[in-house]
Amino acid sequence: MEKKRVLVLGGAGFIGSHLVNSLAESGEYDVIVSADIAEPRFAVEGVEYKYVDIRQPIADDVCPGASEIYNLAAVHTTPGYQDWEYFYTNVLGATHCCDYARRVGCNQIVFTSSISVYGASETLKDDSSALEPDSAYGRSKLCAEQIHAQWLNEASATRRLVVARPAVVYGYTERGNFTRLAHAMAKGRFFFPGRKDTVKACGYVEDLVRSFRFCLERSEAHLTYNFAHMERYTSQDICDTITDVAGYKKVTLVVPMPLMMLGGIAFEVLSKLGIRTPINRARINKLYTSTNIVPRKLREMGFRPRYCLKQSLKRWLEMSDGAQFK
Repeated sequence: MEKKRVLVLGGAGFIGSHLVNSLAESGEYDVIVSADIAEPRFAVEGVEYKYVDIRQPIADDVCPGASEIYNLAAVHTTPGYQDWEYFYTNVLGATHCCDYARRVGCNQIVFTSSISVYGASETLKDDSSALEPDSAYGRSKLCAEQIHAQWLNEASATRRLVVARPAVVYGYTERGNFTRLAHAMAKGRFFFPGRKDTVKACGYVEDLVRSFRFCLERSEAHLTYNFAHMERYTSQDICDTITDVAGYKKVTLVVPMPLMMLGGIAFEVLSKLGIRTPINRARINKLYTSTNIVPRKLREMGFRPRYCLKQSLKRWLEMSDGAQFK
């Protein structure tokens, strides 16, 4: 089998680190380059780590002869940045990724977008739902999708584009929503904001990486799909499963939203006084609002995730040496 060269923009991040690990394990690549401004979540033997800021043009010699590009680089934490910062990184990054692909003659790109392009809603949405982003992050990701689509359309007979729209992705070294939830539960400090039945679309990182390869092995020139567990888990489902896997105390307390919002205001005041805290009204409201997204297209194409919620949490705990979710 002819081996290939692959460039992973954002390869040092959470998803990127799992991706380059999977690429290295496949044995299909002569060269794997992780291009990022950060240190890798975990280093993978055989991967070349290079400092690349995707807000700047990408040098031609970053990965000479690249046959595949994965564009994972993004500013994504919400809330967390000013509106312009999402566009500055995510739109410029898409532009520079596609410009690089044009210059080096790479005809295959995988881009990670987000379910944020659909906007927040309690209504069930699938891959064919209207795109109505209601945040700067969602709008920046939709712009980035369009930039990649323009690259494809310039030579659609020879180029291929896969666009994944993941829900919340969790797993080893995530350090985000699921990690904060698990650590709060471990300390007995988590309670449900307003209700227990908030639908939270989510998916396990190793299955997301598998979905990239699954889609690349198909024949479509342009393929866009949602990624999440096939099941629609609620916040209570997630907490109960963490309790089952890790042995934490079961979460039962529901705090009314008006009281939660008053607490959010108090923490915002503390932040203005210089006492930094991740708690604010926007984040509380985000916890309360459903992300009711299903991966209809993946199911119809025949993709079968390797891990359900419980199995994936068990694997994450095992990868963390069984102590705490890391």
